[in-house]
Amino acid sequence: MKLSAPIYHLKRKAKRLSREEGVPLHTALDRVAASEGFSAWSMLAAKAGAATPANRLFPQFQPGDLVLVGARPGQGKTLMSLELAVEAMKSGHRAVFFSLEYTERDVLDRLRAIGVDPAQFDKLFEVDCSDAISADYVVKQMAAAPRGTVVVIDYLQLLDQRRENPDLTVQVRTLKSFARDMGLIVVFISQIDRSYDPSMKACPDLSNVRLPNPLDLKLFDKTCFLNNAEVQFSAAS
Repeated sequence: MKLSAPIYHLKRKAKRLSREEGVPLHTALDRVAASEGFSAWSMLAAKAGAATPANRLFPQFQPGDLVLVGARPGQGKTLMSLELAVEAMKSGHRAVFFSLEYTERDVLDRLRAIGVDPAQFDKLFEVDCSDAISADYVVKQMAAAPRGTVVVIDYLQLLDQRRENPDLTVQVRTLKSFARDMGLIVVFISQIDRSYDPSMKACPDLSNVRLPNPLDLKLFDKTCFLNNAEVQFSAAS
């Protein structure tokens, strides 16, 4: 059964329905799924997720990698990062989602939006929405994390907003060193500058990353940029 639109469009449709009608997101997702001929969103997501970019990309990641996932709002960067975390958990690794943007409930709702029941990975998945999130905070919280753990940081630019934190380059260098020492995979969700013009190129790239303050983007080992269902992956040479 072919979907009437890409899954990220259907997710946005469900979010809009949830806001406009005041129903829980999971209820809105199921209603959208029903309109596509599926009994539940999990069934639709399973079909759409049979061969996702995340399950093609994740095998290319190595312990110690710093990964940048960038897109304009609404293009699926948070969902892609969660899908990468799910791929890790499917192989028995832990995943921790640090967010300065969302609540724990928001994050769990987005897991459900990609057809994942949070209870399925109850012992492997953790959400941390502390206001104190910074590189030093992540290092402290992950001090005993096993090798192969995926750490998602939502999002890169927010690490740079508290005056008491070191500058962004120092924080990213700290996390890079920590990831390599511990064998972790650290995924940074990143904003893209408004000047990015999709009519000029299919996906943004490193030149379009929004940086209020300087950051050496060569610190990232892998990048993944999204726009309008296009996904462009690159590994540092």
